[in-house]
Amino acid sequence: MSGGGRHRRRIRIAVPVAAAGLAAAVAGALLMSSANAATALPTPTTKPSIAAPSVAELQKRVAGALAGDDTAGQAAKKSSLSAGTNTSSVDPKIIGGSETTISTAPWMAQLWYYDDKGTTDESDDLGFFCGGSVVSPTKILTAAHCVKGYNWYKYGAVVTGTAQLPTSDSSGNTDLHGGTVSLPLRQWNHPSYSSTTIDNDIAVITLDRPVTAKPIRMTTSGDTASYAAGTQATLYGWGRTSSTTQDISETLKTATLPINSDSTCTGAYGSEFIKGHMVCAGKPATGSDTGTTTACNGDSGGPLIVGGRIVGVVSWGVQDCVAEGAYSVFSKVSTYVGAAYPRVDDTNLSRDHKADLWVRNSSTKTGYEKDSTGTSFAARESLGDWDGVNVVLQTDLNRDGVQDFVVRQSGTGDVYWSHYVWASQSWSTDKIFSGWNTRTRIVAPGDVTGDYLPDLLSVDSGGTLWIYPGKGNGTFSSRVSVGTGWNQYNSLRGHGDFTGDGKTDLIARSKTGSYVYLYKGTGKSGSGAFSSRVKVRTWDGYNAFDAPGDVTGDGKADFLARTPGGTLYLYPGTGKATSEIFATRISVGTGFQQYDIFG
Repeated sequence: MSGGGRHRRRIRIAVPVAAAGLAAAVAGALLMSSANAATALPTPTTKPSIAAPSVAELQKRVAGALAGDDTAGQAAKKSSLSAGTNTSSVDPKIIGGSETTISTAPWMAQLWYYDDKGTTDESDDLGFFCGGSVVSPTKILTAAHCVKGYNWYKYGAVVTGTAQLPTSDSSGNTDLHGGTVSLPLRQWNHPSYSSTTIDNDIAVITLDRPVTAKPIRMTTSGDTASYAAGTQATLYGWGRTSSTTQDISETLKTATLPINSDSTCTGAYGSEFIKGHMVCAGKPATGSDTGTTTACNGDSGGPLIVGGRIVGVVSWGVQDCVAEGAYSVFSKVSTYVGAAYPRVDDTNLSRDHKADLWVRNSSTKTGYEKDSTGTSFAARESLGDWDGVNVVLQTDLNRDGVQDFVVRQSGTGDVYWSHYVWASQSWSTDKIFSGWNTRTRIVAPGDVTGDYLPDLLSVDSGGTLWIYPGKGNGTFSSRVSVGTGWNQYNSLRGHGDFTGDGKTDLIARSKTGSYVYLYKGTGKSGSGAFSSRVKVRTWDGYNAFDAPGDVTGDGKADFLARTPGGTLYLYPGTGKATSEIFATRISVGTGFQQYDIFG
């Protein structure tokens, strides 16, 4: 549809041709003085900003993509619905849907990609579009075929907060219709994505700064009810609205599709439908637009939603989308949440995909940042004087993409949250708890309760473990008891998912026997927040531990342990919920006996 007389675009969009300043103080040592503090908190320091293009440049990328006619994720896969039926390319659109507003789907994102190749010949320009979903203020869930092989930081732009596609006039001015354009800072696609089979078709794009669009969550790894045949799912997108034209919808559309059984999908696509990795939805297409409701070109990367959570990501279908008997095919999110969620909760000091190390020298009280290279840590960088505190935790309580610090003041036991304020481009410190000097453990593991908002844990002097559910702004709901007996451990650490199910876990070491236990997270609160412990190691040769997150960058949470002699070992996570939770240890350096606090 032309949409209020605006120019009607012809654009082939984001489907595999197959079967189917940034002004972030990136590390910052952070804590500002407080009038309530008996001893001044550490003084903040910052690092140079990451070079970022102007809003005008991002809008230029959008305008270039608007004029493009290319397709993302080209592949050689072919599919057939029945013998003798050639369906040699995939086109994901919404045909048969209805227009909707951004208030009904505030998480919807437009992904625009434009590379003019730097030549005067326009024929080599590359421009295309994909859909996506805001799953955290700086994170966009989309399809791997929209991401793999493209440099989104250099050539991409993401628009959120509007149901309208942008328009450009003859002078090159771009109207975002109330939307916000953002820079894709980095990208991740599933490492096993295949452009031939369109398998493992899921990706996450990280924006350079948070957007105000309300996020939506992915479904959980254990979700089976959402995939029961006949379950009504909702699809959103800007894709083609007819099989007879390449025109896409200038206004967000939605449609309701029933989930189909695996046997139905296999009956339509044979071995090209990969059970467990894919889900198909919708009634069988009729062979024409009439009577067909389906995804099509332009919807790739967008969400299929059940019960307020994303259960599928638009992946592939048949050419022109309406071949008789065809169904839309989606990546099955319950299978991939364990791989994708670590990318949603991956904030670190250097803002790449690898968790970094924060340490404090015991004699000078100097704090240091040591950035991960994947298998070791780079040379340390001073972050200033960190005297007067006895706990330092790396986290991101407001999910703004810049790592925060939670610290406990030595004298008062008061706990402070130091965080970056985008509006003022400076650091601010807020007191979040008072008198925690008797707390034996404080942990910032990420999202324990399953609401995508980071939480805090603490163990009191009596051994009770408490969850403080985060609200995403540095404040917390009323604490909830997990249970007692937690003072039997001399170390309680965790940051992220050790078992590969997308839920936050804990690692504890006993005072007696030095046994190491895995407490697998359930995504719930209260006494059911963690499953029964599993013994995974006996570690009696270490005297300090740290769990900063995914050090190696493979999407699995890792662990660090220090010997009394000062050697620091990396235990790479395997993603298994058994005694094989860690791979063989790797030495990442010596001299670590000089540090008394690990973040």
